Amino acid sequence: MLNSQKEKFSLDPRSHYINCAYMSPLLKSAEQAGIEGLRRKQNPFRVSAQDFFTEAAEVRRLFASMINAEPGRIAIIPSASYGLGVVISNIKPHRGGRVVTVFEEFPSDVYSLHRICSEHSLELLTIVPPDVLENRGKLWNERILEAIVPGTVLVNLSSVHWADGTIFNLEEIGKRAKEVGALLVVDGTQSVGAMEIDIKKYKIDALICAAYKWLLGPYTSGFAYFNEYFDNGKPLEESWLNRVDSENFQALVNYQPQYRPLAARYNMGEFSNFIQLPMLKASLSQLLEWQPARINEYCLHISSPLIHFLQQHGFWLEEERYRAGHLFGFRLPDGMSIQTVQRTLTERKIYVSLRGSAIRVSPHLYNDESDMEALIKALRYLV
Repeated sequence: MLNSQKEKFSLDPRSHYINCAYMSPLLKSAEQAGIEGLRRKQNPFRVSAQDFFTEAAEVRRLFASMINAEPGRIAIIPSASYGLGVVISNIKPHRGGRVVTVFEEFPSDVYSLHRICSEHSLELLTIVPPDVLENRGKLWNERILEAIVPGTVLVNLSSVHWADGTIFNLEEIGKRAKEVGALLVVDGTQSVGAMEIDIKKYKIDALICAAYKWLLGPYTSGFAYFNEYFDNGKPLEESWLNRVDSENFQALVNYQPQYRPLAARYNMGEFSNFIQLPMLKASLSQLLEWQPARINEYCLHISSPLIHFLQQHGFWLEEERYRAGHLFGFRLPDGMSIQTVQRTLTERKIYVSLRGSAIRVSPHLYNDESDMEALIKALRYLV
C-alpha cells in the first residue's frame, strides 16, 4: 500500500485539509512546471509552432490511459460545463423521450439537462434516494435502473455523488442504457484520478472531467472523452487549432473545411496553454505512477478509524459497498448542530465541506493519520 505523500505538496503543516473534493492543492512538481511555463513566455521565441500541439498530445495520452481510452477520443476543455455543452449541441433530435439523472446532481449537469429537455421536448426524470437510511445506496441504484426504460434518450450522473460520495453502479447502469439505446454521459470530476474508471467496461458514451480536484490540476482545465456517437458532431468553437494541417503556420490562410479527427474537433480554443499543460502533465504523470486504485486504497485505510468512530457514536454513513473510499459524507446525530460542528472544525483548522445535510470528507495522499485523528478528536469533543 502507498504511504503518505505529504512531502510532495506545499500545504500549511498547521492545518488539516481533508477536502480534495472542493479543490486539490498543487503538487510541487506541478508548481515548478507552471513556473517554468511562465518563464518560457518571457521569451516567446522559445515557443515553436510544434509546441502548440506536442504537449497537448502527450497530456491527452496520459488522461486516456487513466480511463482506458484512445488518445484521439480525448478533448481538452476548460470546465465540466464546456464538455456538457458539447453534449447539448450534439444530441440528435428526439421528441417525447426521457432523460434520467439523480437527485441533487451537480448544478452544471442539471442546467445542461434542462436545456436539452427544453430544446428537444424531453421529460427530465430525477431519481431521488429512499427516505430510509438502511440500504439507501442499494435502493437508490435499483431505482435508477428501473427508470432506464425504452424511450430513454440520455442518462447523466456522476460516478459518485458529489455531495456525499454514494457510489453509482456504472457497470449496471451502462449495460441498461445500451439495452434501451440511451446515451450514458458521466461526470467524472469527483472520481477520475482517485478511483478506477473504465469507459469501455462501463459503456460510457461521454465522460466529462474538470481537473482541479482529483486530477490535481490547475483551475480552468479539464478533459472530455467522446465515443463514436460524437465523431461528426458540431464543436462549440471554430478554433483554427482544431482543423487539419494547422501545424503549418505559413499556410493557415489556406482555410480548411475539415476538422481534426475524432474528439480533437472539441478542444477548447487556445488549448495549447503553455503554463497549464505542463502542470497537467506533471500531475497526470504522478497520478499514473501512484495509480488511482492505490490512492483509493490509501484513503480507505486512513479513514477507517474515523468510519469506526462515526458508526459507534450515532452518525449516519452510507453502507460500505455504496460508499466511496476517497469521498464520503456523514450526517449528525439528533441534537447536534451542523453550525456548531462547522465552527468547531474551523477553529481547529480542520477543513472539510458542508453539502446539504452532510459533512463531506475527502482525503488524499497528502493526508495522514494525524489529520483524521484531529477530526475524530473534534467530533469526540462535540459528542
